[in-house]
Amino acid sequence: MGAAGALIASTFMSGTAAAEDCPRGTLDARFCDRDGDLLADTPTDPSKQLDPDTLVFAYTPVEDPAVYKEAWSDFLDHMEKVTGKSVVFFPVQSNAAQIEAMRSGRLHIAGFNTGSNPLAVNCAGFNPFTIMASKDGNFGYEMEIITYPGSGIDKVEDIKGQQLAFTSPTSNSGFKAPSAILKADFNMIPERDFEPAFSGKHDNSILGVANKDYKAASIANSVLSRMIKRDVIKPDQVKSIYKSQTFPTTGFGVVYNLKPELKAKIEEAFFTFEWEGTSLQKEFEKSNEGQFLKMTYKEFWDVIRKIDAANGVKYTCK
Repeated sequence: MGAAGALIASTFMSGTAAAEDCPRGTLDARFCDRDGDLLADTPTDPSKQLDPDTLVFAYTPVEDPAVYKEAWSDFLDHMEKVTGKSVVFFPVQSNAAQIEAMRSGRLHIAGFNTGSNPLAVNCAGFNPFTIMASKDGNFGYEMEIITYPGSGIDKVEDIKGQQLAFTSPTSNSGFKAPSAILKADFNMIPERDFEPAFSGKHDNSILGVANKDYKAASIANSVLSRMIKRDVIKPDQVKSIYKSQTFPTTGFGVVYNLKPELKAKIEEAFFTFEWEGTSLQKEFEKSNEGQFLKMTYKEFWDVIRKIDAANGVKYTCK
């Protein structure tokens, strides 16, 4: 495991229950995966299944949490009606904090960003089942490497000897994908060929480039699109010098040990939500999203697991 992978893994050190003798693949010792879907199974013992009076929801911290508390308000009202539970929005400041909140039992429903999904699945028992998609069923985003006009950087190779801003080690487009692509396609490695910096979030990286604090940054273009449409930055403040293949976007789901009946109600809330005229539509139509699409982690995150493997990332939680 590289230094970044070790840093990620150390974040989730905590005591685990005695391991049950069951198949689990790369899952933490606390979990079982008897059906081979790569997700932690619901505990068979009803006394170990959760049925909280208040459900806690968190959205991946790609931008200012205050923006998304309002954006998700209509959806969470709908979830309250469907589940009969109180639902609260939990603002998180980092991917690591979001994963640890679920791992420690303080977070029940979440949207984890692309790169964090495998860690959340393997270390926190996250069970994703849906992603956002456009009304015609298209989904995903691309990693782009951006700079600003006049930076002297016109192609990826020009980053050599310069600084490149990543977001955080758990981000796919903000770290994992560009690291793998730069190494495989351009023979460029952090520290040796360029100076890496970590901004913490995609909006920080985008604003950093727009304001000329960073020469270049790797970002998710879905975040860039929303920031431009919100007039946070102007399109001519940045330019793209690289665009990747399409990756799955944020995965939404629940912690593994909710009662099956409650999990079914939560899934129902996602798939019966009417977007038209809501606060969710107002925010996410900026990146052309307008429905929740059913998906499986095993299929949709295959490319992300391969990127992790190329980067030497291990889903080690202790």
